[in-house]
Amino acid sequence: MESHVVVIFPHPDDEAFGAAGTIAHFREQGVPVTYLCGTLGEMGRNMGNPIFATRESLPNHRKKELIAACKVLDINLHMLGYRDKTLEFESRNEIAEHLLTYLEDIQPSLIITHYPGHAVHPDHNAFGAAAIEAVQRMKHLKRPKVWAQAITNTRIQDLGEPDISLDITPHFAKKFDTILAHQSQAAGVLGDMDPSLEKLADIVKNKLSTEQFYLWNF
Repeated sequence: MESHVVVIFPHPDDEAFGAAGTIAHFREQGVPVTYLCGTLGEMGRNMGNPIFATRESLPNHRKKELIAACKVLDINLHMLGYRDKTLEFESRNEIAEHLLTYLEDIQPSLIITHYPGHAVHPDHNAFGAAAIEAVQRMKHLKRPKVWAQAITNTRIQDLGEPDISLDITPHFAKKFDTILAHQSQAAGVLGDMDPSLEKLADIVKNKLSTEQFYLWNF
């Protein structure tokens, strides 16, 4: 069993769509989970459906949604204060050192982050790279495992089959509640998905029933 899991993603809702089932699995085991969230996603295109936010008000909405989502998952949250859509231009060294302060304090046994170069969004790639650099700087005996999430269409062609593939069907209700907590984003990302109970089985089967990761080899 893990002693403490740290999730490192750049945006509110990254944890919901990418790892909420995995997080719920660990919390069910009693494992503490901490989320280091890089930005507030203030440059996101979705403003709700129907629209209820403006560019000026979106950061506050997304902050509230992030806090609500973390309450659903029962996890610790640290908001790191970086600016959305600029992480690729930040110093990787400085971000890694910032993340390292948290990791040295928490001493996790597992990190979950994005796979650099295979995470589609520039913020995902940059923050994942900084997270892995932070772990690299830890003393070998205290270095946690890293599960890196690749989401490019060519991930299997480029990287092979994922090392970890978790059927999160038992935790899907928790995952879906976490997604819905991100109210401004859920409708735009999920499109026509119907959250009613009779539709959950089809959604799980076709879209969101598995969360996959690659074990990062240092």
